[in-house]
Amino acid sequence: MNKYDGYPMILRDFASYKKVIQGRSTKTIDEYMLDLRTFFRYLKLERGTGSIEKFSEIDISDVKIDFIKEITTSDIYDFLMFTDAERSNSSAAVARKLSAIKGLFKYLTVTMHMLEDNPAIHIETPKAKKALPKHLSIDEATDLLSTVKNNKENPNALRDYTILTLFLNCGMRLSELVGIDMSKISSDLSYLTVVGKGNKERVIYLNDTCRELLSEYLAYRKGPKFEYVDDKALFLSRLNKRISRNTVQWLVKKHLDETGLSAKNYSTHKLRHTAATLMYQTGKVDVRILKEILGHEQLNTTQIYTHVASSDIEKAMQENPLNIKKKD
Repeated sequence: MNKYDGYPMILRDFASYKKVIQGRSTKTIDEYMLDLRTFFRYLKLERGTGSIEKFSEIDISDVKIDFIKEITTSDIYDFLMFTDAERSNSSAAVARKLSAIKGLFKYLTVTMHMLEDNPAIHIETPKAKKALPKHLSIDEATDLLSTVKNNKENPNALRDYTILTLFLNCGMRLSELVGIDMSKISSDLSYLTVVGKGNKERVIYLNDTCRELLSEYLAYRKGPKFEYVDDKALFLSRLNKRISRNTVQWLVKKHLDETGLSAKNYSTHKLRHTAATLMYQTGKVDVRILKEILGHEQLNTTQIYTHVASSDIEKAMQENPLNIKKKD
């Protein structure tokens, strides 16, 4: 059964285009398809061919280009208001839905020439609330690594410890980590190559801690336990297959729980935030260098890490020359 069963052919073709031509990740395409399904269900609801009580059951499989030609800019604005008011979507979720709609109409007008007018072209993307990235403190990160390293009952302790160390030192994405191949690690362990967003390769340089640990893990990975494993992946599951995203997310959550950090709702992406924040704040890494380390396309994406630590703000306030009490 195809996961896009129930979607009209025009959306399936769009998904194939995003995957094959633009090289978008499966996760991104799935999110786009879900958002577009919601969009077309809403349009059918407004046209009287569905009910709000059974919104999730509205069939969109019969949507064709003639239906899409009737969509106006007002329809799109109304849908965005619907997602905000009726479905309590955050500004980020609304922006993502608009991005999916814009992508579809650009594909239909510019790429396929199936439409003459693009009703979404002049709609501005909603401004998302810029929240500071959550991250572990140095002490919390150290505690997490110690918990994993000292767990003698975990048969995968070395693997898990290596995974967490790479996250916290290199700031790589989850998809990048699970995609590491043995052949993509340099012979002197000075760097490795990962596949980032947009299917683009980038080099990640390894510090002394990562090199030393990776050397130990590779000796284990090439040992007798894996002698007959025909898999090029660096990190393997208990079935000796490439470890999945879900498994890594599960083991990170498990080790966070064991360290007493579950209440902070951390995740693999928060470990990436931790690496970036600590490199900028404590390591004094220039934001432009940090951009390259993280594999960001735009500098403004990286600049969220330039927020100043609250302790630094407090210290600066104390140093104000008008802080008369300080001199008493």
